[in-house]
Formats: sequence, structure tokens, C-alpha cells
Amino acid sequence: MSKRDYYDILGVQRNASAEELKKAYRKLAIKYHPDKNPDDKQAEDKFKEAAEAYEILSNTEKRQKYDQFGHAGMGAGGQAGGGFGGMNMDDIFSHFGDIFGDNEGFFSGGRSRGRRVSRGSNLRIKVKLTLQEIVNGVEKKIKVNKLTSCGSCGGTGAKDKSSFQTCKTCGGAGAIRKVSQTFLGQMQTTATCPSCNGEGTQITSKCTSCHGDGVMNGEETISINIPPGVSEGMQLSVGGKGNAAPRGGIPGDLIIVIEEVAHETLNREANHIVYDLSINFIDAVLGSSVDVPTIDGKARIKIEAGTQSGKVLRLRGKGVPELNSIVRGDQLVYINVWTPKNLTSQERDLLSQLKDSDNFKPPLTKK
Repeated sequence: MSKRDYYDILGVQRNASAEELKKAYRKLAIKYHPDKNPDDKQAEDKFKEAAEAYEILSNTEKRQKYDQFGHAGMGAGGQAGGGFGGMNMDDIFSHFGDIFGDNEGFFSGGRSRGRRVSRGSNLRIKVKLTLQEIVNGVEKKIKVNKLTSCGSCGGTGAKDKSSFQTCKTCGGAGAIRKVSQTFLGQMQTTATCPSCNGEGTQITSKCTSCHGDGVMNGEETISINIPPGVSEGMQLSVGGKGNAAPRGGIPGDLIIVIEEVAHETLNREANHIVYDLSINFIDAVLGSSVDVPTIDGKARIKIEAGTQSGKVLRLRGKGVPELNSIVRGDQLVYINVWTPKNLTSQERDLLSQLKDSDNFKPPLTKK
């Protein structure tokens, strides 16, 4: 099933401002929040769908790629960059907590919304692709040096499950409320708890392996499905494969930057493949059949008698496919008539006999 357009999901125009996106997302999140729609799977899916749409469109870089390439430009293997399909409600609220503020009473739902969930940083790596891999698509397995969750404590940073205590400053809420007197009356504000940094709990005994961080330097082999039709400099995002977050938070994303490796004989121009073919003078005059390389193997083309240097022959459908499409560009074969430099006396005599023939005189052209 194909994904819905992100702008349609939020009900905004494609030129919507950041503030319009924020208002539209907040309206949908309030409408479909699980606390207002208990045991309603359809409402929960719409809630996650709206969160994913806002996550992409509220990010300037991701929005530009989405506007240009659609869902195909959002991630390898069909994953939207950092999508929320596998995240729970607390993950979403930790990511967009500023959208809701503290005025929506129904958002309690037994959850401590003030608690902060940390997020790991994104990783950016370059992946080199041959022209054949770009045309056909490819699965790449790459080793990535990154921060991984500590195996000893499972990423919690604590020595064991009993090495936690509820923060005494915020009572486990992760946030503290302050009431101040202004000329408009009492004003209530909420701030992240300084004692637990918004986590709601404090470690009483740290893990000896990661020293309480919950993360360690490590390595992971990651499989990346790269679709056909990508191009130099394009960025693909694999959600959740970046650096692990401290204290069991949400991992960052892995950003894949595409690099094209030059082909020995073929050149790429947008979605077309270009090949320069040199033929001898006799073949240009009499005509011939020649095998030329393509990305799919060899193809035989016909050189018509009287072919001029600079003529372009087109092999339809032998180019690069458009991203997220079965439509392929063409291969363009540029003809270059090669002129020999070294001749035997016999060859020179034969050509001299033809020199003054009317058929060997070029037509007059206007200056």
C-alpha cells in the first residue's frame, strides 16, 4: 500500500509555513490522541501518520528532498527518514513535546509527559556506487563505527535494575512547575528538572562498563537497500541506525550520501547514458554494423551509409531509470569519424585517385 502525501495528511498547502504546519499537526494529534480514543487502532495509526508527516515537513532539509523526490527520497528501502511506524506514544511526545505544552489536560493518560527522552546524533557516511548499481539498484552491507547501547546494562547506565531512584526534586515527573506573579496575575511555567535532566529518575549506582552513559564505542554491519535511479550527492536516511542515545533514548538516523564511480566507457547525463563511438572513414561511407557497450551488455547498431561525424544514434530505454519509476532514459551514441594519420603509399595513391571525384566534394554551406 502506497504512502499518503504528507501535505494531504496534515491538510495544508505545499507552500505552508512552519507555523501552519505546527498548528495543523497539533490539531490532528489532539484529535487522534490514544488517550481520547482508547483501544482505537485506526486513531492510533492516524496519530503516528501525522507525526511522521510533521517530522519530515518541519525539517527544512528533509522537506526539500521530499518536495523533489517524494517518499522515495526519504530513505533507503522505503523508510521515511526517522519515521514513527515502530515508535510508541512516549517516543513521539518526547520528540515533539513543545507542540502540546502543558494546557491539554487529557494528555496525562497515566504517562509522565514532562520526562525527557534523549536522542542520539545522526551519522553521515558516503557510499560509492557504480553506474550499473545505480541503474539496477543494490543492497549494500557496510560496517559503521558508532555509539552502541551498552551490553552490560542494556543502555540504562545503571549497575542493575535496583540502582535507580525517583528524582526527589520533580517527584519523577521530569519537569518542575514555577508560579510567578506578573502584572497580569499569576503565571505558571514548566521547565526541565535540573536534578535529573528531565528523566524523572536518578542512578544510584553506575554501570562499570559505560560509567553511567549507557553507550559505548562499537561497530555495526548495516544492510542498505538503495533504489535504482539515485544520483551523485543524493542523501538517503535509514531511521534508527545512527548513534545510540544515552540512558536508553531514541537512536539517531544514518544518513547515506551517494557518490558515483566513473564508468570506463559510459558517461551519465541526467537519466541518459552517453557513449562516444569512433568509426573509420570506410564504414562511414559504406555503412556497417557495430557492437557498442551498454549497461545491460552489448547492443548491435547499424551505421547507415554516408553517416557524418557528430550524428547521434539513440538506444531507447537503455539509460538510467527515474527514481521511484520504471521509466528509463536512453543511451545516446555520438558518432565520431576517425581520420587516419599514417598511410602507406598504396593507400595514399588510392585516395588520391578519388580526391577530385564529385562525390568526395563536401556540399557548400552558408557562412
